Amino acid sequence: MKLTLGKKERLKSRKLIEKLYTEGTSIKVYPLRMVYLQVDHTSKFPVQFGVSVPKRNFKKAVDRNRIKRLLREAYRLQKEMVYTEVEKPHIFMISYLAKEEWKYADLEYKMRKLLTLFIEKTSEDEK
Repeated sequence: MKLTLGKKERLKSRKLIEKLYTEGTSIKVYPLRMVYLQVDHTSKFPVQFGVSVPKRNFKKAVDRNRIKRLLREAYRLQKEMVYTEVEKPHIFMISYLAKEEWKYADLEYKMRKLLTLFIEKTSEDEK
């Protein structure tokens, strides 16, 4: 499996994002929150995902973009564990909740915990 993060893996559809926030389930591993939903989407990948950083906490776009880049990189390196475990197609959005910027190593660790929790929750739902 290639460790890339292509355009088809990103969640871009406004309709799907709206549906995600109205019907989705939320899990948290501070400073990350994931809202996920099992839904059929047009991508051939089992998961489409997006990241968000609130403007309220980080006024400068430079800071928001850096955090989003770090989150995408942490996900990109660990997405294989999600792809091997998830059977039905899902969409999810990862939001950054902290008011200060965390180091990449800490974010990577928290992302691993969040994805592990996501796998546990989805395997419970499928049973």
